[in-house]
Amino acid sequence: MSPGWWILIALLLLLLLPTVAGAVVRWRTLRRRRRLMREIEQARGSRAITLIHRQERMRLLGFAFGRFIDIEDAEQVLRAIRLTPPDMPIDLVVHTPGGLVLASDQIAYALKRHPGTVTVMVPHYAMSGGTLLALAADRILMDRDAVLGPVDPQLTSLRHGMWPAASILAALARDNPNRDDETLILGDVAAKAIAQATATARDLLAGSLDDEAAARLAAQLSEGRWTHDYPIRFDQARELGLPVGDELPEQVHRLMRLYPQRSRRPSVEFIPTPYGDRRPASQDDARR
Repeated sequence: MSPGWWILIALLLLLLLPTVAGAVVRWRTLRRRRRLMREIEQARGSRAITLIHRQERMRLLGFAFGRFIDIEDAEQVLRAIRLTPPDMPIDLVVHTPGGLVLASDQIAYALKRHPGTVTVMVPHYAMSGGTLLALAADRILMDRDAVLGPVDPQLTSLRHGMWPAASILAALARDNPNRDDETLILGDVAAKAIAQATATARDLLAGSLDDEAAARLAAQLSEGRWTHDYPIRFDQARELGLPVGDELPEQVHRLMRLYPQRSRRPSVEFIPTPYGDRRPASQDDARR
């Protein structure tokens, strides 16, 4: 074989080496995540699911984008719930800035209907749609420094971008004879969006709180009392009447370290096995 061929082969190996090395690292990280999820499941006798968005803020040519709860996430979480026996607890680890109302609503109501105990675990933050999921839980386990957020609707206008529905209604309450049709339409949609968000929050809180307390808290969270990024910390969440506790399993923090900020991987993961009984598979099965 001529020296030219050896040089070509060497160049190809140099080009392929980063790809192969990256694949090996991702495979090892996935195994470590699955192992930790299995530890949580075995310790708590539960189905563990993660809903983690680590690329919260990136920029490309000046345009901001990020990961959020979307329909694909809803499909995967609903599949995990369907594979879980009715009496088996579900532990959902949530780390997200929020996302689509439809997707968050689907997940929240599926969690609410699950007969077994549902626990939402928040190691850092679960804002907006993430908080909606927490409202559906029987128990919310938060790190003492973790936060939830309001679930007030945000409306998108082609001309003006995203506006809080409550702020649109506040602006319409002031006298102004020069309003255009778009503003009036936004006001109509804003009123409907707040009514829908309030009703949804009240439904999800039913059973965890009495009717009066559920209605009061639903209004606080959805009617624009705070800005949309307002952090509801552990103590305030407890004062508001949410079923929060700080007994977050140590494995959850270890799990978060295995989700690097710029990794490319599915945001929802679970052990894709139908659990026919309460006995989880062995660790040897999980490693295969």
